[in-house]
Amino acid sequence: MINTIHNTRHRPMPLEGIKIVEYGVFHAGPGASSILGELGADVVKIESGLGDPERYWTRLGRIDMSLPNGENIFFQISNRNKKGIYLDIEKEKGRKILHRLVKEADVFLTNLRESTKTKLGINYDSLRAVNPQIIHANVSGYGPKGPMRDLGAFDPLGLARSGLMYVTGASEPVLLHGGVMDQATAITASHAILTALLVRERSGMGQEVHVSLYGAGLWLMYPNIMLSNVLSLSPMDISPNRYDHSPLRNLFRCRDEKWFMTTHHPEEKYWPLFCKATDQTALLDDPRFKDNSGRKVHCAELVAIFDKVFATKTRDEWVEILLKEKLMVCSVLNINEIKDDPQARVNDYVVDFKDRLLGDVKIPGYPVHFSANRAGTRSFAPTLGEHTDLVMHQIGYTDQEIQELKKEGVIK
Repeated sequence: MINTIHNTRHRPMPLEGIKIVEYGVFHAGPGASSILGELGADVVKIESGLGDPERYWTRLGRIDMSLPNGENIFFQISNRNKKGIYLDIEKEKGRKILHRLVKEADVFLTNLRESTKTKLGINYDSLRAVNPQIIHANVSGYGPKGPMRDLGAFDPLGLARSGLMYVTGASEPVLLHGGVMDQATAITASHAILTALLVRERSGMGQEVHVSLYGAGLWLMYPNIMLSNVLSLSPMDISPNRYDHSPLRNLFRCRDEKWFMTTHHPEEKYWPLFCKATDQTALLDDPRFKDNSGRKVHCAELVAIFDKVFATKTRDEWVEILLKEKLMVCSVLNINEIKDDPQARVNDYVVDFKDRLLGDVKIPGYPVHFSANRAGTRSFAPTLGEHTDLVMHQIGYTDQEIQELKKEGVIK
């Protein structure tokens, strides 16, 4: 990785020496071990059969997500920083290999259903018999209890159940695209694993942790749920119509068809500054807009006035003008603009990366700066079974044993 903060290059990674074994599919579970891999953990991903089905999921709506090798960009995202092995754990010799991996591991992660985990012998009770100190991390759709505990789920179902589809304030549910719920769940799972590792460091105690799409979604919705539970309000009560909101907390389109966002609290402090910066000081004497209550009543008229004002210059011109007046504004970036955003680049929120399959690309960097450590993507996803021989050697198998196991179909 080409890192713009060069003095971090030789710093150690926080989780160096931590070993993770994963038997999972798609993103909500595997994404967690990728995050921990960005912190330096050694992650081994086990696949069998045709491999993780995410490899071959290439369409999302109208877009084709396939790569030149026929696999999917999401698989690369979900499985960065991992070694990949092919292992048939339904065979007795395959389970023995799994147990050897688990015995040396700190964490085992899976997002299969409870019934499947029990059938395969990768549930907590089975694996803590192999390694009593193992952190057994589970990711599910709806949680470890209740009538939905063994139902499968994907990102949109987590969005639906948690209420996130209504956060836009629209009267109909809106699907947020691009794995937002899966990524939130992966972050939550990585948080749970790190917490359990700290507990084990202090007490020597391993344990099972369980994270779900539903639970992560509700946690992400914490402020909205409190608004609902305490004040009986919901995002649907907050109109998505720009003309129902103050110009001091609003979106505006500029001459170049690009948008910026304003957010100012308390409004009484910033209203005079906003009018001065936009050459609209006459509004300060307009009785309709003198105070917050008046501006609330006449919101639509006021926003319409500023729509005309901001249509006279480009987005970047207005952002520069408003920032000079100590106002709080920000460009609304299109996803395609982020890769070249100077603020993202200087903070390593977007970094350059060279990958054997993807070539030279710009990718999200690890979003935390450590004064004594470094973090970030080291590799993208392995091919199916790519590191089987390497990992088998690392856990003590000889070349002859490896060849015999290949002949029997236990490994590939």
